[in-house]
Amino acid sequence: MAALIADMIPGARTLRVSQREPGRSWPSPYARAYDAQGQLIALNRPQGMTAARWVIRAHPDVTWEEAYDLDLATGTLRPAGAYAATGGGR
Repeated sequence: MAALIADMIPGARTLRVSQREPGRSWPSPYARAYDAQGQLIALNRPQGMTAARWVIRAHPDVTWEEAYDLDLATGTLRPAGAYAATGGGR
């Protein structure tokens, strides 16, 4: 799945996924993509929603109260705060 998302979003290294889109009060699958240097990559709404849905559905055991980062090179999913603590933060 990580390889498919990387193909869909060229240049992306990390995908941050959550159930809360900023500025919305209701749950909605949401994703932001970042390159290897941590710079934000612009996504259109269909890209972001599709990628977020794929990740959320592939990890039904995760509680999506908080954001998670998917490393597109390794396929590793971890809490967004843990990724920042290991030097991959934004």
